Amino acid sequence: MASFQFPITFLFKISTLSNDFTATDANGQTVAYVRQKLFKLKEAINIYTDSTRSKEIYTIKADKWLDFNTAYSFKNAQGAEIGKIVRKGWASLWKAHYELVDQNQQIQYHIREENPWIKVLDGLVGEIPILNMFTGYMLNPSYVVMDKNEQIVARLKKNPSMVGRRFEVSKVGQTDADDDERIMLGLMMLVLLERRRG
Repeated sequence: MASFQFPITFLFKISTLSNDFTATDANGQTVAYVRQKLFKLKEAINIYTDSTRSKEIYTIKADKWLDFNTAYSFKNAQGAEIGKIVRKGWASLWKAHYELVDQNQQIQYHIREENPWIKVLDGLVGEIPILNMFTGYMLNPSYVVMDKNEQIVARLKKNPSMVGRRFEVSKVGQTDADDDERIMLGLMMLVLLERRRG
């Protein structure tokens, strides 16, 4: 995942017992295949060059088993830590809030849910028979990546679909290639966590 042609699309597979998705760029080229094994107490995500899973390029692992402020470390193929994403527990109860940390343990970016009311409405409408089948088309959350000056540099948005299987990452501001890599890994972890929350 050296350089990206935005937008990047995350497309989930719905026919497997693992939480898998393929990331493709604007030209339809696969940039990563993300695999999360289900039923593990401690999160472990493997990222490969493609769906053959012949070459692993990154891993993401939780630093604690079950915790409100769990950090998820990104490691490259050589095992070097290149950053992490930290979920801000209490702040995320109402509105999802994460921090992206660089390899020097410095906070670089904040990721926030744009409109928390979408999640509330999704929960309410999801309880209404028949209407609950269409929430994936009507209620689609989005998340923004902001720098230290509160400037938006990237956005992750769920696209309308019946089972919530397609997400899109668009670049809004200027970042360098190093940061793009960290942002992309952070959004991959975020989409796995937030998709599970609803």
